[in-house]
Amino acid sequence: MAARALMFTFLLCLQVALVIGQQVGSQRPEEHPDLWLQVDCKAGAVCKWERSAVVLDANWRWVHKDGRNCYMDDNTWDPTLCADPLTCAETCGLDGADYGGTYGVSTNSYRDGVNLRFVTNGPYSKNIGSRLYVMDGEDTYKIFRLKNREFSFQVDVSSLPCGLNGAVYFVEMDRRGDRNGHSNMAGAKYGTGYCDAQCPHDLKFVSGAANVPQWNSTSEPPVGSYGACCPEMDIWEANSLATAFTPHPCTEPGLTRCEGVTCGDTDKGQRFLGICDKDGCDFNPFRLGNHSFYGAGAGFAIDTSRPITVVTQFITADGTDAGDLFEIRRFYIQDGLVVPNSDARILGDGAGNSITDGFCEAQKELFGDFNDFRAKGGMKAMGEALDRGMVLVLSLWDDAAVHMLWLDASYPVDAPPRRPGVLRGPCPGGKSNAPAFLRSAYPTAQVVYSNIKVGAIGSTFDGDGRRLSQAILL
Repeated sequence: MAARALMFTFLLCLQVALVIGQQVGSQRPEEHPDLWLQVDCKAGAVCKWERSAVVLDANWRWVHKDGRNCYMDDNTWDPTLCADPLTCAETCGLDGADYGGTYGVSTNSYRDGVNLRFVTNGPYSKNIGSRLYVMDGEDTYKIFRLKNREFSFQVDVSSLPCGLNGAVYFVEMDRRGDRNGHSNMAGAKYGTGYCDAQCPHDLKFVSGAANVPQWNSTSEPPVGSYGACCPEMDIWEANSLATAFTPHPCTEPGLTRCEGVTCGDTDKGQRFLGICDKDGCDFNPFRLGNHSFYGAGAGFAIDTSRPITVVTQFITADGTDAGDLFEIRRFYIQDGLVVPNSDARILGDGAGNSITDGFCEAQKELFGDFNDFRAKGGMKAMGEALDRGMVLVLSLWDDAAVHMLWLDASYPVDAPPRRPGVLRGPCPGGKSNAPAFLRSAYPTAQVVYSNIKVGAIGSTFDGDGRRLSQAILL
């Protein structure tokens, strides 16, 4: 995700620490909420219904040894249980989740949509945000291969203020959650194996090893020496005031457990030396000069006070599954009308409204940004990751590091807002984007994702943009 440093939604521990572990606990069974998908959509607006489910990321869960916390309320590891990475992983157990009561996750009556609440006061803790993965079985994530395909969903961001991010994206996680038969026995069933292009260091376990070395418990959030890198395709990062979609290629396939320069840590001056493109090539209508395209109210082309259908197409150079990824197209459907994506006005006439290598070159040059997208392989490399297959992530989070300024306000903060590319959205930044303020002022904020569909180009909606009326039950 563009400039997303680590993972900033986390569980605030009050009575017990709810975090990640790699064995399977016995205190609560895991029961995945159902999520029906529409898949294999064909021309003529016919899809197949597929029964799927979602699973909560392991970083939110309670990990313990016979009820004793392995990770303690002060954000430190119990030294007697977690003396080293492998001992900790092989000792500590991960339990099932109370999705509604503790984590604020619920499904709609049709079970084809999921609601993520921002703040949930559970029986043992206050929970902040969540991150879910889509499953295709009890123990495996669903793998999506999107090259020469179309992906669409409906979203309601009407209650998301400045500083929050309701995100839908794909990452190249392992299908089994990096389950290895010894130090990670929990696997995808318990939401393990996360990675993204920011190479996050806040994961408690990476590749079956506890992130104990150099663990900094006073960081916000706490971090260790291990990072978890993999290619990432951000379909949707948004609140009610700003939105962006962004490809992030990496030079290595799948999950890489990184240390040192390989991680590309910004705070060490190594952002462009790692294996992943952290900036990505983002398409943000506001940043690209159209300030009336996206926002709440009838004065915007896309009115965020009401649900929106988001359609993303992954176009290949030759129109076949074997071709190289050439273009990422976006459009929207609202009130039965198909709304084209905003043109990249700031780049001049003919700049278009989609992501291509040419668009990325022009944008980076105008904004004065280093073109790490090109350095990491550009569209071709992103297409190769889509070909290998990626896991769908649904999340809601706030940003403890840079307060989501990269999405909806002026960023970098030491640059003049009139400089091209600095102003990302209409938000003022400062206190109004800070997690402490958001958690106090907007605890009832939520995002709703529904009607997820995938299929051939042009197949997930009919000519009038109406919801598909035909489906075949799998």
